[in-house]
Amino acid sequence: MLSDEDLIRAALSAAAAADPRDVPVGAVVFDASGRELARAANAREATGDPTAHAEVLALRRAARVHGDGWRLEGATLAVTLEPCTMCAGALTLARIDRLVFGAWEPKTGAVGSLWDVVRDRRLNHRPQVRGGILESDCAATLDAFFRTHRP
Repeated sequence: MLSDEDLIRAALSAAAAADPRDVPVGAVVFDASGRELARAANAREATGDPTAHAEVLALRRAARVHGDGWRLEGATLAVTLEPCTMCAGALTLARIDRLVFGAWEPKTGAVGSLWDVVRDRRLNHRPQVRGGILESDCAATLDAFFRTHRP
């Protein structure tokens, strides 16, 4: 079985494939046995689609290959950055069992930083969460991007 660090390394690999214009966030969905179902990198700039976050793209692709429609029960989502509200809502609605992420996002994070969508007791599904995995590696990828894209 893959360790959480292995999962985040796969997400870092997905992030490395991002279009140079996009923030290099990577997401990978694994089934209950640890088999990779799908991976994606942010593609908002490349596609002009405001919903083209790595998590949403990976969830869409995983749903097509998972075999149980949109329900990704038993699956784990690994992502390099704490999901935003849209992505936290999407992974909850997709019935992801586990979320593993790298860097915390204090400005927009919705898994404990700014909000905590995935643990809201009013929802009928709450995934297990483990954050801060290979945090410095994930943050370094983002820092390198922003050093060249912001004055």
